[in-house]
Amino acid sequence: MPNKEKDYLSTREVAKLLNVAVSTIQSWTDNGLLRAWTTVGGHRRIEKSSVEKMLHKQQTVKNENPHDKKLSIVVVEDNEQELKIYEQQFELWDMNANFYINKDGYSGLLTVGKISPDIIITDLLMPNMNGFEMIKAIKENSDLKGSLIIVVSALTDSEIRIRGGLPEDVIVFSKPLPFDKLETAVRKQIDAA
Repeated sequence: MPNKEKDYLSTREVAKLLNVAVSTIQSWTDNGLLRAWTTVGGHRRIEKSSVEKMLHKQQTVKNENPHDKKLSIVVVEDNEQELKIYEQQFELWDMNANFYINKDGYSGLLTVGKISPDIIITDLLMPNMNGFEMIKAIKENSDLKGSLIIVVSALTDSEIRIRGGLPEDVIVFSKPLPFDKLETAVRKQIDAA
């Protein structure tokens, strides 16, 4: 545990730096995504080096996003085969869009926080941060209110409800990947924009 004040940050300071909610930082420390410890008074202290690594990842995402007028779509899916299918399908759609692929909710949330995408397509059951947690964090960020969230999951409606449910405005499709329905939803969002 670092003993110098400059070696660590509070949860609120980190939330402000990373542009996410305090509850997201708490979740990331609980999951080990940020190295932290708890003081005798019950406050989290997060290692500054851990935060700097995350800021570097965010900067990398930011640099990859030229601010052009293309539609931005973030896909969050931990299954490698399904990610390849997404990539192939997006090429066939021939639309003016930037696609950002992420393998868990944690990296997906970092990408979403930096580029404020038009559309977020996500699975629910993933490592590090699941889709439920990621969607909750997105909904807490007022800058992302215009993002359409589409869930593609193997969970049934009742399994989703048991796990706490999803906001009403989230579109839910069942796996296997329904690309015809997905394309319709994406093109509808393009038309609305």
